[in-house]
Amino acid sequence: MRSWLFVFGLWGSLMTGCVNRPSGPLPLEPALMAAGPAVRTVLAAAESRRVQLLVSEVVTRQGAPDRLVRHGFRVDAEYFYPASSIKLCAAVAALQEVQRLETEHGVKGLAEAPLTIEPLFPGDARQTNAPDHLANGRITVAHEVRKLALVSDNQAFNRLYDLVGHEPLNRAMHSLGLTSVVINHRLSDPRTVPDPRASAAVTFALPDGHTVAVPARHSSLLLSNSAPRRLIGDAFLRGDELVREPMDFTGRNGISLVDLQNLLIKVVRPDLALPGAPLELSAAHRRLLLGAMTVYPRESADPTYPAAEFPDDYCKFLLPGVRRVFPDTAPGSRVEIIGKIGRAYGFSVENSCLRNPDNGRTVFVTAVIYTNDDGVLNDDRYEYATVADPFFADLGDWVARRWLAH
Repeated sequence: MRSWLFVFGLWGSLMTGCVNRPSGPLPLEPALMAAGPAVRTVLAAAESRRVQLLVSEVVTRQGAPDRLVRHGFRVDAEYFYPASSIKLCAAVAALQEVQRLETEHGVKGLAEAPLTIEPLFPGDARQTNAPDHLANGRITVAHEVRKLALVSDNQAFNRLYDLVGHEPLNRAMHSLGLTSVVINHRLSDPRTVPDPRASAAVTFALPDGHTVAVPARHSSLLLSNSAPRRLIGDAFLRGDELVREPMDFTGRNGISLVDLQNLLIKVVRPDLALPGAPLELSAAHRRLLLGAMTVYPRESADPTYPAAEFPDDYCKFLLPGVRRVFPDTAPGSRVEIIGKIGRAYGFSVENSCLRNPDNGRTVFVTAVIYTNDDGVLNDDRYEYATVADPFFADLGDWVARRWLAH
């Protein structure tokens, strides 16, 4: 991917010596009144739309360390379903696990080593091949991370979930200070997995013929969400049956808005001090993840994605609005959007870092909106195109003008 070296070089150029911890978020509502009509319309129904917004500006001063100034609207007011935005946790934890295994076994290059995922339950199939991996047609951690970030591939998340395991995945996030993280299930898995907290055995094949094996595991860790308003909707479909009661998300995946943004900050700007341990990733692994979260799908060399099926804004909700202010240019000179979105059950989640290379201005934007006017979950009738997408476009326009332009 052509902009990886640029992205990592950019991150390195931003490193400073001492850092200041961010203060609590400042009120954002008055300033939001200057945003476009789609934002203002949604704000008028902020509680029913479950809107949450956290904007963290990286403030630079000559002779002083960079610091975060945070602005918020209804931050962590209630539970939201993170959908695919939670995949960033799996990508980070998988790369950490690769590094742990490399140290334990005295080997290198496990992220690019072909791996086999053994059957998890009777009737399950062994997984070895990745036809979209042009290099060798095999599953590798690096390839799954790229797919996860580029087009939000669900199978990639599920494979990394198997590699890391339920309990280590959650523990890895909690050790980073992200104590709200609850990851209890895979995403859109066509298999009916009898025990979602079980993880399959995984074996890496090294070029010298040696192998590194990760045994099958079962997690006894019990986690549930504690944020308010976890009962969502008026009804939901269970197969063809309409269940006339809210869906309970207490045991489903979850994360607070602040923790979601803090994880991204730890990936993109590890120099900025945040609660919890720093995220230890090798230069190569950080470059891999940053690059995959930055480029457009059509710019990927392996795997490849047709632009007609995967437009530039496929995983970048803010991009249409940012392009109103900054027409897109070649990698290295355009405004960068680095992040991971999510969309399911009527929730749309944006979690991105935006940077203008012309002036160095950087801002992190994490936002949630819920669009389900008929109150029924699982019916695939959500107002993504008519409400959520215009909201994010106007939000991107407003952020670009307010924080990136001058």
